[in-house]
Amino acid sequence: IEEFTLEDGRRLYLLGDGRLVNLVLGDGHPVEIMDISFALQGLTLRYIAENGPFSPGLYPVPRAIDEEVARMKLEALGARIDSLSPAQREYLEG
Repeated sequence: IEEFTLEDGRRLYLLGDGRLVNLVLGDGHPVEIMDISFALQGLTLRYIAENGPFSPGLYPVPRAIDEEVARMKLEALGARIDSLSPAQREYLEG
């Protein structure tokens, strides 16, 4: 930890030489998070390439991609998502 004192007396503390602390000083992001992140980035880049051009701005990840990545992750863990029953769907939409 480095301490810097500003002219007005306030102090700033710099951790890990200003690098990403969770990557340098901690264990970093667990692989279980990184594989989801990379899958979302890759599939979203493919979506952009196939459906662009887009105007500058922020866009959410399409729901279908989010759900596909979730399904793949759960499948890799030996789990799956059940389909909603008509009663469950009605409750959620109601």
